[in-house]
Amino acid sequence: MQRLRRKVFPDDWSLLFGQIAFYSFVVVLLSGVVLMVPYEPSVDHVVYDGPYAPLRGVSMSRALDSTLALSFEVRGGLLVRQIHHWASLLMVAAIMVHLLRLFFTGGFRRPRRLNWLVVFGLLVVVLGACLTGTSLPDDMLSGSSLAVLDGVLQATPIVGSDLSALLFGGQFPGDVIARFYPLHVYVLPAVLLALFIAAGILGLKHGPAQYGGPGRTNDNIVGRPLAVAAVKSVGLFCFVTGVAVLMGATATINPIWLYGPADPANASAGIGPAWYLAFLDGALRLAPGWEFVWWGKTFTLAILVPVAVCTLFLVLLAVYPFIESWVIGDRGTHHILERPRNNPTRTGIGAAGVVFYGVLWAAAGADTMAVLFHLSVNSLLRVFQVLLIVGPPVTLVLTRRICGGLQGQDHQIATHGIETGQVLRRPDGEYVELHRTVNHYRRWTLAGYANVEPAPLPDTGHRISPVRRLRLRLAALFDESRQTPLAETRRLPAAPEQKALGPSPSTSSRT
Repeated sequence: MQRLRRKVFPDDWSLLFGQIAFYSFVVVLLSGVVLMVPYEPSVDHVVYDGPYAPLRGVSMSRALDSTLALSFEVRGGLLVRQIHHWASLLMVAAIMVHLLRLFFTGGFRRPRRLNWLVVFGLLVVVLGACLTGTSLPDDMLSGSSLAVLDGVLQATPIVGSDLSALLFGGQFPGDVIARFYPLHVYVLPAVLLALFIAAGILGLKHGPAQYGGPGRTNDNIVGRPLAVAAVKSVGLFCFVTGVAVLMGATATINPIWLYGPADPANASAGIGPAWYLAFLDGALRLAPGWEFVWWGKTFTLAILVPVAVCTLFLVLLAVYPFIESWVIGDRGTHHILERPRNNPTRTGIGAAGVVFYGVLWAAAGADTMAVLFHLSVNSLLRVFQVLLIVGPPVTLVLTRRICGGLQGQDHQIATHGIETGQVLRRPDGEYVELHRTVNHYRRWTLAGYANVEPAPLPDTGHRISPVRRLRLRLAALFDESRQTPLAETRRLPAAPEQKALGPSPSTSSRT
């Protein structure tokens, strides 16, 4: 306990997204327990006779009927429903941003590669939890999404029909509510809780990563004491809860009474998946409608290609830390985070991935955009297809060049100072611009980052295998885009406040 009390935690806003995700999960759990009481996970049909007049006399499942009763007849029920929904969306967004922060700052490097896999697992599981949760009301929106999912499963070669029957309990729609309910209420929350606990244990084991600065090394941590960090964390929990309650009270989300009971045959063009799954729908829209027959079986590329592309994208995202470590030959321990500009190739790869995801995400709303802007849907899809192919490589090249330019600007400022806009005339008649010199600690941030040595070159006396040749070429892409840090900035002492404090609770050793 005494050792835990001596721990310190870096104080930076970008490190809070993991906590926001966990606190959103707590809000989701608490509100979900309340929603379990009146909800009936049954597809048995009843005739609605509740207070919402437009749906009176309409045949619907007990799941939808109980959800409508929860919304209109249970005091505070609609508020709890919307808090649950908004908190789940906040959790998804926080995990996504947290994953991006880890990627662009190099927070996935040794010894945190397992932590990266845990966070990625959190993202996958929370997407599954959200999908199963939005399907439980059995309204038009959820029914249409499940119909698309059934079509994707049915198009899978050889095992498609079996997968669909396994998921839906027979022919679509089957008894999907009874199957999704235990997944959403018991299984997936338990997996999420286990992953959050694993992330916390790994965080305590390795200690928090921190941004670079004078006096900050791989052997120490500079930040706030545990007591101060705990108080701020409690405040963050109250803030997250307050935001979820405020949004639930003021912003309507998922108005199932407007959609009516599930009937995929009557789905309109405006119906689509939730924003966090829109990239999957966009991939289906952009794939050409090609198919071929092989061994008496029809293979639909319009389904197989999007599924394969999205799966490959997610797999590459999960294993990227191992790929980068293999390419650059990095076997060291890293507790100092990088500025994205100081690793242009990785930043370019991340930006290209964001563009790839963004194009797929935007393509999911092509029909809505076509209606709003009076455009042809087919023409709009052609534009998205071109952007999907051209956008990522162009983004990679531009981002690397932009990061290189920013590095050069930082080195210029660290060496010559900041331009003041004031021009001085010397006695010999020469005009020069005055520069304001930056302090030593600002120079460290600009040009004193840790240097990364390139992968060792092979012995030229031996034949190089194709795999090693590929690795060296990829390593050159990482090395050639980085500028060497200024050597003198690496020898700067600790910050003045650290010197004055000495062995205070604001600085601790990782050991």
